[in-house]
Amino acid sequence: MDDVILETALPLPRYARGKVRDMYDVGEQLLIVTTDRISAFDVVLPMGIPGKGRVLNTLSAFWFRRSRRLMPNHLITTDVADYPAALQPHGEMLAGRSMLVRKAERIDAECVVRGYLAGSGWRDYVRTGAVCGHALPPGLLESQELPEPIFTPATKADSGHDENISREELASRIGPELASRLEAASLAIYAFGRAEAQQAGLIVADTKFEFGLYQGELILIDEAFTPDSSRYWDIDIYEPGHPQPSYDKEFVREWLRESGWDMEPPAPMLPDDIVRKTAAKYTEALRRITALPRSQ
Repeated sequence: MDDVILETALPLPRYARGKVRDMYDVGEQLLIVTTDRISAFDVVLPMGIPGKGRVLNTLSAFWFRRSRRLMPNHLITTDVADYPAALQPHGEMLAGRSMLVRKAERIDAECVVRGYLAGSGWRDYVRTGAVCGHALPPGLLESQELPEPIFTPATKADSGHDENISREELASRIGPELASRLEAASLAIYAFGRAEAQQAGLIVADTKFEFGLYQGELILIDEAFTPDSSRYWDIDIYEPGHPQPSYDKEFVREWLRESGWDMEPPAPMLPDDIVRKTAAKYTEALRRITALPRSQ
């Protein structure tokens, strides 16, 4: 297995630290380093998943390049040789798990698109008959495809839980014109990625995007269609009516639920077999998606 990178220390000013990504200030640009940290229930676990950072970084770069004709994004390069001279001694660690990006003004909203009834959307539907204010037909099954994809924004929290909000609440926070643009962009990118993933035998049940403003232009930032930001299911075994196996932290979440952990820090150590199974799921997602034929 690959070495696990949980922390980075580079000779650049630290811009921000997320649950998984470390960001460094490179003047007009940012360096994003995707570590092997893993979080569950909004808590970062004490161990990492081998290879996870490179999987997430490679998949985001793949989708950024594939979708850029549809929507501009922040990716500049993943080639370490093009990074600042101060980073060249760290090239081995940075290779495959980092990208140089445009420094955009982040819009504080999680732009979630749901094409299937799963997760918190399913729980909302059972309770209210709607998902984040979207009224849905009665009698839908768990994991069932929705009549059409829906946009369900959430707050963007640097720590703690993101919270679902209505489209009206989003408009009141950032303005109706920008909210409308985020919704249209999110639905369009989801439709693109969903159609592409079908060629790999995968369903994108739902996903989340983040956007920013760069020189007045709306661009896609952060990550794109990774197993951390998207719920991938296998078309061949998809069966509505119950939860579906997914290419993400499923093994981790299931083990933590059964462990008796109270979901408050600190999180327990994961058994080796759970770490191995989770690493294999991320790697399989990478293999299947990056085998897609080149875009025309």
